[in-house]
Amino acid sequence: MDSSERSTIRSEQKSRKFLKSLIRKQPRDLLLVIGTGVSAAVAPGIPALCSWRSCIEAVIEAAEQLEVLHPGDVAEFRKKVIKDRDLLVVAHDLIRKMSPRTGDMKPNFFQDCLMEVFDNLEQHIQNPVVLQSILRLMERGTMVLTTNYDNLLEIFGQQQGKPMESLDLKDKDKVLQWARGHIKYGVLHIHGLYTDPCGMVLDPSGYKDVTQDPEVMEVLQNLYRTKSFLFLGCGETLRDQIFQALFLYTVKNKVDLEHYMLVLKENEDHFFKLQADMLLHGIKVVSYGDCFKQFPEYVQDLTAQICKQRSPDADRVDSTTLLGTSCVDCAKRKLGENGSDSPKRSKQSDRDIPAI
Repeated sequence: MDSSERSTIRSEQKSRKFLKSLIRKQPRDLLLVIGTGVSAAVAPGIPALCSWRSCIEAVIEAAEQLEVLHPGDVAEFRKKVIKDRDLLVVAHDLIRKMSPRTGDMKPNFFQDCLMEVFDNLEQHIQNPVVLQSILRLMERGTMVLTTNYDNLLEIFGQQQGKPMESLDLKDKDKVLQWARGHIKYGVLHIHGLYTDPCGMVLDPSGYKDVTQDPEVMEVLQNLYRTKSFLFLGCGETLRDQIFQALFLYTVKNKVDLEHYMLVLKENEDHFFKLQADMLLHGIKVVSYGDCFKQFPEYVQDLTAQICKQRSPDADRVDSTTLLGTSCVDCAKRKLGENGSDSPKRSKQSDRDIPAI
């Protein structure tokens, strides 16, 4: 084995190091935050899934092809996509432009454009490794929310026979059920879903009913305080105004929390600065590698490590677990009916039952 091969192996081994504080988490203690990076890894053939910018560009192109946006407006929005830093504002303006002037979100042409952009998603799933990993964690109690408009996870989960359910913040009852852990295969879309543009919101003002509802805000913020959020494919999520309004700026003492974010390490200086900055929000930044192609395999290996952890409940196995409480009680009663030595046997039996 030459030095270059040894170097390659060392590099691969280094890329597979995981934080013990993360892999020792129980799946039910995690909440996955899914960003555009997951969709880009799963369906690379759809440019609109790769980033916010790509999504907006694809919608503008669809609007031009469907002739639902004036050519002058098309040119103006293309300039905005290049110049403006806040792409959410651009997207919001684009939605408004293709909606009725009354302010009513339905009917509108934006829905038609999204249908054009995300047509036949199921046919574009090329690399389901990340989705398989996410489902594996969901099976064990991990919760999932996303900033994405697409429902790739739900589509794939349904193909695997899972009762997937897409949720948005407009449905208070469903949000409360999900936040309390009652919808195992629910995926909360905090921006809404492309199949229901009426539920799509791009700025916090659209969620006044949510942000001003103390019951909803309390259960959502409690998740940020009690769960470890694991950000997957989330490049801009912490700058997302809705995420900030729901979690980041409304939960105090964030430095005491323990969340995690997987990122691409393209530049070491930028990476280590990001690590230092995110610790102030209680977020540990972890590199999955220096190439996006490493992302799916890293998530797969990380999931395997987490799922290997023994549940604390597994250590609570005693005779009541193996036989059932009623069986133990029956055994004690039977011993009591067998004569004068029953007290001794009963005590011995009690001593043999491990303390919980």
